[in-house]
Amino acid sequence: MSAKGRRSHDALARTARCGAMGGQRDRLGTPGRVEARVAGTRAGAGTQAMIGRDEEMRILRALLSSAGDGQGTALLAYGPAGVGKSTLLRALDDEAARRDFRVLRTSGVETEQWFPYAALQLLLQGASRGIRDLPDVHRRALNGVFGATEADPPIHRAGLAVLEVLADAADRQPLLLLVDDLQWVDPSSRDVLRFVARRMGDLPILLLAAARVDSAEEHSMGVRPDMRLDPLGPDAAAELLDAQAPDLPAPLRALVLDRAVGNPLALVELPKAVRSSPGQTGDLPLTQRLEAAFASRTDSASKECRALLLTLASEPTAPLNTVLNVSGDLCGSPVSLHALQEAIDAGLLVLNGRTPVFRHPLMRSAVYTRSPLADRLRAHSALAAALDDAPDRQLVHQAAGAVGPDDALADRLERSADTLQARGKLAAAVPALRQAAELVRDPHRRTGIMIRAAELADEINDRITTRLLLDRADMEALGPVERARLMVVTDSAAFEPGAPERRIEDMVKAAAGAFDAGAQEVAKDLLWRAAARCFFQDGDARVRARVTTELDRWNSEPNAPHVLTVRAYAQPYRYGAQVLARLDALEPDHQDGRSMHFLGSGAMGLGDVTRAVGYLSPAVAAWRSQGRLGLLARSLAASYSRSYLGQLNQAREESAEGLALAEETDEWIMWLSLKANVGLVAALRGETEESARTIREMRAHRLFPSMPFAAARAQQVDGLLALFDGRVTEAYDTLAAAFVPGDPHYHSVCRWLLVPDLADAAVAADTVEQAGGLLAELPELARELPSEMMTVARSYVAAVLSPDETAEENYIATLGALPSGWTLTRARLQLHHGRWLRRRRRSVEARKPLRLARDEFERIGARPWLEMAGEQLRAAGETGGPRPAGSGSLLSAQEMQIAVMAAQGLSNREIGQRLFISHRTVGAHLYRIYPRLGITSRRALTSALATLRAGTAPGAAGSPGSSGGAVAESSRLT
Repeated sequence: MSAKGRRSHDALARTARCGAMGGQRDRLGTPGRVEARVAGTRAGAGTQAMIGRDEEMRILRALLSSAGDGQGTALLAYGPAGVGKSTLLRALDDEAARRDFRVLRTSGVETEQWFPYAALQLLLQGASRGIRDLPDVHRRALNGVFGATEADPPIHRAGLAVLEVLADAADRQPLLLLVDDLQWVDPSSRDVLRFVARRMGDLPILLLAAARVDSAEEHSMGVRPDMRLDPLGPDAAAELLDAQAPDLPAPLRALVLDRAVGNPLALVELPKAVRSSPGQTGDLPLTQRLEAAFASRTDSASKECRALLLTLASEPTAPLNTVLNVSGDLCGSPVSLHALQEAIDAGLLVLNGRTPVFRHPLMRSAVYTRSPLADRLRAHSALAAALDDAPDRQLVHQAAGAVGPDDALADRLERSADTLQARGKLAAAVPALRQAAELVRDPHRRTGIMIRAAELADEINDRITTRLLLDRADMEALGPVERARLMVVTDSAAFEPGAPERRIEDMVKAAAGAFDAGAQEVAKDLLWRAAARCFFQDGDARVRARVTTELDRWNSEPNAPHVLTVRAYAQPYRYGAQVLARLDALEPDHQDGRSMHFLGSGAMGLGDVTRAVGYLSPAVAAWRSQGRLGLLARSLAASYSRSYLGQLNQAREESAEGLALAEETDEWIMWLSLKANVGLVAALRGETEESARTIREMRAHRLFPSMPFAAARAQQVDGLLALFDGRVTEAYDTLAAAFVPGDPHYHSVCRWLLVPDLADAAVAADTVEQAGGLLAELPELARELPSEMMTVARSYVAAVLSPDETAEENYIATLGALPSGWTLTRARLQLHHGRWLRRRRRSVEARKPLRLARDEFERIGARPWLEMAGEQLRAAGETGGPRPAGSGSLLSAQEMQIAVMAAQGLSNREIGQRLFISHRTVGAHLYRIYPRLGITSRRALTSALATLRAGTAPGAAGSPGSSGGAVAESSRLT
């Protein structure tokens, strides 16, 4: 059979599982819902109410109502087996039907979790008609999801295509998406569901997922607090038991209540077991008691029925004719539909359409695990023989049927993984490698295969699988290359925050071993990560020197982007001037996102702000076009640089977007940086409550205590908030802490970004002499590292903290020495200069720098300093003060991005593709934007934004242009 035919076979098998999902509503639902419907409900008029879940249903009904009003969201319900998750999904299904929602369903199947997009195919069956109306780019992505193309689409393309299909469907009728057994959903489908869940806020869609897990951390939808389902309380448990087994004798009733410990499924199933053998399950854990209760039902079944159950337990998605044929091979005689009916009558199976499924996943595991090993191996062998038209599944069963190591089979699995990887099917290559690793004899080879699987899992951002594979790697069997590869993956997927110096040393040593073994790319990647730790965790001088010494040993091309970045991160004072000089001579390829990102991050580490923005803007464009969301979040972290350049609105937009992407892609170090950006911009805009809340959330993150770069920036925001609030002594003490070695907020490089803030606080608190002591080494270090950050710090101090007799000439010299783009710092210096002139009773002269400062603060949108400048101008005898904020402040960061792009003529779909949101979400935003700008149509956007650029809010003459400059900057960005 052709590859396309094999994919069609698998797709049809999955489609069969969903029954009549796309047409008439399937009242049986997914596995586990039938018994849960009985187990968790009490009889009532018209519908059935769940027992003991009143609060959960109240929450879900409220979410359903909000979704019906166009405020979509997603929620995970989680807990142990049998606690009622599927019941909850079924109850919401019924509620949604009464409210005229359209319901789409899917569920995870244990044996299908390694087949990319398997669960997603099920979900989309009921909405597949809408695919033909999509733009070509989305249709191609969904063709990949459905197996019509050789390569799987990237997650972001599949996610955006699915979002558009669902958004269009929801425009006609509100949607409820139900996902059961999320823990078994394949990683590709799970990632797409999370992608969609984060972008449903303006759509009439509710997604409810259920997972059999103890902790929601790895499976959360990331949108709202997850819902944990605990066992029923004593009263509800007794009510449910009496509803299910009203004639149970009192001693057995007490026994069941004791052993069920409030688990609804146990309250239904255990009465059947204890009637026949009260002591059989007494000492077992609850899950094993349930499995024993289920398995006991097979004891009296015919051999044909038992063979059918074992076959179905080994391959739950096999077509019915395959199940019957394989079952016949196992028991040595034909197996007919009578065996299937026997299993249904025994309450073990139900039918979804024509597909038999176990009533509960525990029934499947009970049948499988309690079957003799020899029978299980025979079942896998028979299934492998029967699935010769589906080689991927055949290989899975051949591996499962292997007895002991089998190098030949491992070779086939590796070759299969090679083919899958070459076709872009990384999610399918991972399990093939896992199975291959389990079959090889050589422990060194086994570990190498396991690391390769971990690398691929990390590449597709499957952190759960990555950590599982890393835990199974045999450290004793690692060679130098494998050790370096392992450290790269662990640094990416399971960042270890503690003991930075020791970790950096280990990374340098491993990089050296890989380089000597010929794995230069692995070595470069690992050494760059070690250098990055030197920056983020502020490694000591010894480990910083170890990094650059190892780099020197390699005799690398001195202008290579990774070389410049390693030097900038590891030893900025030693190599900073050299790196900046080499950057001056470079002519990099702006289309090469990786090189531009390296160069930009290196410049940012040195504090060369203008250059960092210049390099990272093309990197942002490259990652955006490629859909590399994690890398996009990293490049957007440079948005803090725009704050110093006076581009507050653009910094706000980029920080908000980057923060959402960092959360989505688990880029938690970048999350800290972006969170600091959001807090800083909010403080500079005068949004004090948002700023303070943001920094509190930042400080609460588990990585914060081990990240001095983040601590220094959090301290900066706290100091500014205190300064703006008039708590000048507190402001000085807060900022000064970042300059004291040994303080948790000290960072050997980042502290210099705080110098202007410290100087302002020192003047206000009359602690100029103390501040001078903290900054004593600044002039020498600024000569060693002549970056913009250091030049600004030295110049600002020279002017603001200078004695009166030299202040005049220092202000003039400093304003001439500032980098041209540092408009916010220039305005702050002009404010200081005007204040100094006014104190010298030169009020007329003071008005000019104060006006310049006021106008720049107004253009930038720096509200606290705008108010200060207005006060100083009034004190200098000039009337008029700060004016009302312009309408740009009424737009969220994302709304500003959308407004600018729409004004440029981009369609809603084009905007959605750039921002990774639905075109209908774009439309909803524009619907809210128009009245805030005082307009009624898209045609008027250009003039409205032009008015903002001119410094006047539409319909309100004289209001400031605090967002006008940022709008212009947004235009240039997009």
